[in-house]
Amino acid sequence: MPNSRPAVLLYDWDNTLVDAWVGIAAALNAALGAFGQPLWTVEDARNRIRVSLRESFPVMFGPQWERARDIFHDAFSRQHLEHVTPMHGVPEALEAGTGWPQGVVSNKAGLYLRTEVTHLGWGRYFGSVIGAGDAAADKPDPAPIHLALAQLGRSADASVWYMGDTALDMQAARAAGVTAVLIGNAEHDGGVERAAPHIHFTSIYHLRARLRDLA
Repeated sequence: MPNSRPAVLLYDWDNTLVDAWVGIAAALNAALGAFGQPLWTVEDARNRIRVSLRESFPVMFGPQWERARDIFHDAFSRQHLEHVTPMHGVPEALEAGTGWPQGVVSNKAGLYLRTEVTHLGWGRYFGSVIGAGDAAADKPDPAPIHLALAQLGRSADASVWYMGDTALDMQAARAAGVTAVLIGNAEHDGGVERAAPHIHFTSIYHLRARLRDLA
């Protein structure tokens, strides 16, 4: 297990720390419905959404993507806090990680991301919370990971763990020059082999146990 003792802990947000897919799917369907496109189920959203809105919407909606973006934001802002729920075992894992600098790097818009962190009362855990639009580019570009580390006063190296649930998260970590840590089996994203992490924990519970051992 390379660099089995981390110096910094960075996390993805959706499907790694929280389940917010009901709210995301509802807002996406508001945009899709306005353009007469087929609606997505919550599982569709969970399985298909990877990159940020500013990258995905021009592909999905073409020249009208900014109007679709505005519809999405209007729907999402009105209800997303009703649907954000901690994943099982996450509060205990974050508590186990308090001996390290911790941060979040997500492709959720930074404004919503920070609102959700505050809503859950998790601000005390994170020295940096970086979302889509905060850096020059979004994941899988390394820019948001580098921005989070700059805010923490750290540099990118293998002692930084970036933890997520998708192959894109692992790609972002490798691009940033940090250790790619997969949480779960990435069954919704082609499996562990496709994700190709440096370190793999089959669940957040195994991560929590590892952090408690190291602490």
